[in-house]
Parts: sequence; C-alpha cells; structure tokens
Amino acid sequence: MNRLATSLSPYLLQHKDNPVDWYPWGDEAFETAAREDKPIFLSVGYAACHWCHVMEYESFEDASIAALLNQNFVSIKVDREERPDIDQIYMNAVQVMTGRGGWPMSVFLDHQRQPFFAGTYWPPKQKFGMPGFTQVLDALAEAWKNRRDEVLKHAGEITVALQQLADGTAENSSSVHDSAVPSFDLVTAAGQRLLKVLDSKWGGFGGAPKFPHATDLDLLLRLGHTTNNVAMVAAAELTLDRMAAGGIRDHIGGGFSRYSVDGQWLVPHFEKMLYDNALLVEAYVRAFQVTGHQRHADVACETLDYVCRELVDAAGGFHCSEDADSEGVEGKYYVWSPEEVEQVLGTESARDFCVVYDISEKGNFEGKNIPNLPQSIPDWAEEMSVDEQELAAVLAGYRENLRVARDQRVHPGRDDKVITAWNSLMIKALSVAGAVLDQPAYLDAAERAADFLLTQMTREDGRLLHAFRAGQAHLDAFVDDYAYTIEAFISLFESTGRARWIGRAVKLADSMIEHFEDRKSGGFFYTADDAETLIARTKDWHDGSLVSGNASAVMGLLKLAQLCNRQDFRDVAERTLVCGAQVMASQSGACGALLSALDRFHHDHEQFVLAVADDATLVRLRPSLFASYRPHGSFSWVVGQAPESGPLVALNRGRHAIDGEPTLYRCNHFSCDQPISQQALDDWLGLHESG
Repeated sequence: MNRLATSLSPYLLQHKDNPVDWYPWGDEAFETAAREDKPIFLSVGYAACHWCHVMEYESFEDASIAALLNQNFVSIKVDREERPDIDQIYMNAVQVMTGRGGWPMSVFLDHQRQPFFAGTYWPPKQKFGMPGFTQVLDALAEAWKNRRDEVLKHAGEITVALQQLADGTAENSSSVHDSAVPSFDLVTAAGQRLLKVLDSKWGGFGGAPKFPHATDLDLLLRLGHTTNNVAMVAAAELTLDRMAAGGIRDHIGGGFSRYSVDGQWLVPHFEKMLYDNALLVEAYVRAFQVTGHQRHADVACETLDYVCRELVDAAGGFHCSEDADSEGVEGKYYVWSPEEVEQVLGTESARDFCVVYDISEKGNFEGKNIPNLPQSIPDWAEEMSVDEQELAAVLAGYRENLRVARDQRVHPGRDDKVITAWNSLMIKALSVAGAVLDQPAYLDAAERAADFLLTQMTREDGRLLHAFRAGQAHLDAFVDDYAYTIEAFISLFESTGRARWIGRAVKLADSMIEHFEDRKSGGFFYTADDAETLIARTKDWHDGSLVSGNASAVMGLLKLAQLCNRQDFRDVAERTLVCGAQVMASQSGACGALLSALDRFHHDHEQFVLAVADDATLVRLRPSLFASYRPHGSFSWVVGQAPESGPLVALNRGRHAIDGEPTLYRCNHFSCDQPISQQALDDWLGLHESG
C-alpha cells in the first residue's frame, strides 16, 4: 500500500494498492525527488476515466513497469477534479508539446516542477503507432542521467511558454492591449460560424468524437430567440433532438454520457458526469421555452430524475460521476440483448420495445445493443396506427421495468466526492427547470444542495471550499466554484423569491473580486491570491466541458449589477470582457459562454419586479412568468412588504402588490414604467391564453 491510502479522492484510492510508489501532490514528493536526484512522473486523471483505468491495469499494476518507475522516478498521482489548477497548467504543457490533450495525462517534471516531456495514454509496449510506456521511461531516465542540461533547458523553455500563455503575451492568448468591450457583432458572427460547422444531418459541431457543446447550444438558443433567427434555433433543436434520440442518452435510466465516439450520437463514452447533465438540462429547458415543444421538457425532467435518484449524497450535495466500466467492461451495465429484454417484459411487449429502440440479435455495439431511437415516438405511433400519447405512456412503463431490472446488475463505480462548482451548475439547472416546468420538487432539491454549500463548503470567514467526501470538506475553492455558485444563488432567488440567496451571492461576488481579479489587466485568475504558487497562474477563458470561470463571473456580476444597483460589479465585468476580447475574436468556437456574457453586457437593461401578497401567489404565477425565455432580463420578487434595506433595495423599494393583487413593474436601468396589475398582468403573462 502506497501513500494514497489516506486520500479523500476516490481516484487516488483506486491506485492505493498499485506497486507504484505513488505520492500525492505536495512538498514531500518534490523534496524526495531532489534528495534522490530523480525526475518526477506526474500522472493526472479522474475516477470515471476509462483510459485511466486501462493504463492502470496495463502499466501501474504491472510489477516490472512499477519497478522502472520506482527506480528512476518519483511518481505523483493527481485527481484532476480535486486539483483543476494543476490539471490546467500541465494540460497546457501537453498541448504545447504534443498538439493534443486528454486523460490520463502523463507529464515528466524537473525539481522546480517544470515539464520537459508529456503525453497522455501510452500502452505498455509499442502498438497502434504509439511508443510503449517502458520505452518512454527508459529514454527519459537515460536523458535525465546523461543529458541533464538539455532536459533542464527544454523544461525552462516550456515553462516560459506556459507563463506567456497564462499572462496573455503568447500568440492567440488574451491580449492586454484591448481597451474597449467588443461589439455585439462578434456574437452574431460566432452564431453564424456555428451554423457553418453544424452537422446538418446529425446535429452537433464537427465529426467524431462528438461532444454536446452545451454552451454553444445555449448561445444559439439565446441569439436565435432574441434576434428571430430561425436557423439558429433550428440548429440547436436539431442537435438536442439527435442527442435525445441517440445512445449518448440513457433511455432506460435517464441522463447523458460524456460524449459520443461516433458522429451519430449512438455509441457513448459511457461515463456520466454531473456537469454535463446540469448544462444539458438547462439547454433542454431553454429549448422548451423557445419552441414550446414538450419533448425537450421531458428530456430535462428524465435527466433530473436520474440525478436526484442516483447522485445525491447523504449530506445533501451531488456526486461527481458514474464510471463507464462495470465488471471491468466498458458499457456492460447499459447494453441489452433481445433475450434480456424479453426476460423482463415478456415476448410480445419485448418485440415492440426492441423494434422501437433498435435492439436486435445482430446488435449495434460489440454484439450487444445500446437502446436508441432511430425513429421518433410520433413517427412510430403513426406507423403502428396507435395514439401517440398512449404509445409514449406504454414505452415509459417498459423503460421503468427495464430500469428496475437493470438495477440488479453490478453497477458502474461512482465518484462520490462533491465538487462545489459542479453542484452549483446542478443547483442552477434544478432552479431553472423547477420554475419553468412547475416542478417544486426540483426547487426543493436545489435548495437542499445550496444549503449544503452554505453549511459544509463555506469556511468561517465566508470563503468557499472546493471538495467534500466522507463528511470532510477540504481544498480552497477556485474561481469557477465562486462564479458558478453566484449564478446558482441568483437563479434560486429568481425561482423562489427568497432574498437570502441574493445576499449570499453578493458576499461571494465581493470575495471573488478581492481574491481572484487581475486588477492590472482585467479578468479573473483561476486561483486565489493566497493559493499555492504553481509555475503559472492561469486565466480560464475556454469552455471545454465546463463553462469558463471568466464567462460565469461576468454573467453573475452583470445580473447582480442589475438586481442590486452595483455599478462596481458591472465595471469588473466590463474589464473582464475587455481582457477576453482577443480570445473571443480569434477563438469563438471555444468560448461560447463568454460570448453569451458579451451578449448580456450589450442588452441587459430589462428588469422585472413582480410584487405579490404571499408565497402561494408567487408559486401560482411562477410558471407563467418563466414560460418565455428572456435571456437579457433580471427578475426580482417582492413578497409582502418591499424591503427598506438590503442588496435588493434599489430595485424593490416602493414596489408592492396594488390592492393586494399581483403587480408587475417593468424597469430599464432602475427607471420603471407604470405598474401592471390585474387584467393587464394576466394578458402579459399569457394566463388567458393558457386558461
């Protein structure tokens, strides 16, 4: 047993019995490397990573490879989800040195933590055109022993490149020379670019492997809706429909896998991540708001039902992920044969189910079947000459029977740690869905998770912690932990009317600015000003699988500026957009969320205050208030008496329910029209149209 046995990370604990003499990241490892004059082997991955598991059983459990590592290197294992700051820096190194990235990430460092060689997965022996891991280890051990000066010179050059990338002086990085916020034209140009790279048959952007790109879908929906661009809405809806029909969606148990290995969304990389499902839920809810198509709402609800059933921690938060593998086989938990379906549903019902969900003797994945919908339920209903709603209800019953039966199988592993940022994404998704789809249970789940963040993930001084597991919170938070939580608390206020969430959001925003903002050049560093010093201090501009920290920070600050009359928040958001101008101009395909924030900056003048007499009226009117998508609007509530103090006083003071009836105040930069009440309010909310 190595030094990982006391870790809180499920990923590190997976490696505690390896013959490799692993160290966690920390001074002990680097001091040992210097004392024994060995280079460092840094291995970064995460618990749900399939190829991380492959490299473990091929190499890290192999006694001969472990002996090579132990003799010639000091080996450090890092969970990228616990230490995204380390992951960001050294993933940049991998991309600089190899032109690509991914996990497991394998980087070799000198004693000053500078990288001199990097890659991802290597097989133990040479194959697939890749060198064997043993070859790599032998070559690097020889270079360290006999060509040390060359190795250290290269490490220094790579580190300089990483620092230039981080501070904005490298080519194609954020520029410190821009002085104005980019125009809205940059947003529309990005939307047009997405239309050009759209897969017009299968949806999505680009070829295999195909990722959901939730932030790009959000950009298309907000831009298409607010500019009446039908093509953009159609592009988003095509992608959402194709994903919902494909195997990337778990039709039996709900939820979405990380990505599709093919271009048709059929074969997923089976792990399920909390953040993907949070971002996709919001995209489907927004699509429902924009189009009114119930199928998008149904997908959102099935996804949230999965999360609330499978990923809730006993302490109140949400777990990180479920693995791709079970019993050592990728996807085994999720695939079916016709015989297995028949055992659960019976012969006649199984026949119908298998026809609809593409389950055959031949199979569509390694001799087995990934349930998917080559044809929509309405099309099947027409072909079968049955009522669409009846068919949908029958199929839902079949799926539930199969889910219960599947639950008896050996489950994939679960990473049961709780990450503040990812939980905040899910809190926001639950808040939005709960309000729009009139699902109070989702709002209850959102508030429970938010209370968990307040009680378990907040230090006595009000600053956030990053990770939690087994009753213990640890690691200081990063900028996305703050930014996502600010947005989540704003959404909770908009959905529930409870002003305490805005108070918390404001305190977090003040703390985020104090500890993360680059006051010289604008933008937010990923790490706090008192965090561990690494070889570079990065700024997070690109979305990747998550929303960039700077994009989320801008969005949250702009909303708080409008709700709380905080011009200083808007000024910080403006400086951030100026700093990110070059990234948006040159890399629009990688920063959809930042472009959505830029859209908000140019159009965030709308303010709505709905004054109601009591909570019951709020609950009654809430679905109508949020039936339409208003991405530029800020929403506030007055329940009972308007406040005379607090962060919302500038917008809410003097707003009241006239004659006890619900009253809407429409404002523009805190200047409001005549209040709308009774009949006019019903008309504005569309209550008469909906009955």
